[in-house]
Amino acid sequence: MLHIGIVACSTEGAALCYRTISLEGAQLLGRHDHPEVSLHSYPLAKYMRFVYANDWAGVAELMLSSADKLARAGADFLICPDNTIHQAFDLVEHRSPRPWLHIAREVAKEAQRRQFWRLGILGTRYLMEGPVYTETLKAAGIEHRIPGAEQRGQIDRIIFDELVNAQFLPRSLAYYSEVIRSLKDEGCDAVVLGCTEIPLLVTPESSSLPLLDSTRLLAKAAVRKAVEG
Repeated sequence: MLHIGIVACSTEGAALCYRTISLEGAQLLGRHDHPEVSLHSYPLAKYMRFVYANDWAGVAELMLSSADKLARAGADFLICPDNTIHQAFDLVEHRSPRPWLHIAREVAKEAQRRQFWRLGILGTRYLMEGPVYTETLKAAGIEHRIPGAEQRGQIDRIIFDELVNAQFLPRSLAYYSEVIRSLKDEGCDAVVLGCTEIPLLVTPESSSLPLLDSTRLLAKAAVRKAVEG
């Protein structure tokens, strides 16, 4: 079995990814079993200094530093359970000591499998307004919609003030549910939880649209790759 390396960014999303790998491994391999996993994390604050400055080359250097440490620890391939910093992915992939899975590509594959063709995108402001899903979904022949500017600001605030700090408040769930209903009204047939903490707040029961949980989809894809070699 291949050794999974997790390039972590925000703690809650990375923890959910690691937990999902363990649970999915047990489903495929048997009780208490899962592929070998190593995780390296720089503080979120280091990443955010570069993100605030729109310095994606700086983000890439942090990701590559984690990749080097994980390669030395024996990782055979890498994943990053953070959608936003995938904006630096093109600066990372060709310099990386190990191959990567791309979180948005795994979401697009699942959308195609389930025949969803217009997706609402939720995530940080940088993710919703950036190229990560725009380019990936276009290449897959899938349309997308993002919330309006005011909604994007509030979604972003909830992520950085609450979710990354493990605060999952009923009023924030109500707000996200309202945004999802507005995306449904725009003809979306599913919604991407494109921040790895959002699945800790928004559940299938609270959503008026089917969910594409980027965190868990990436983790499950990593387990499949590790098992299949």
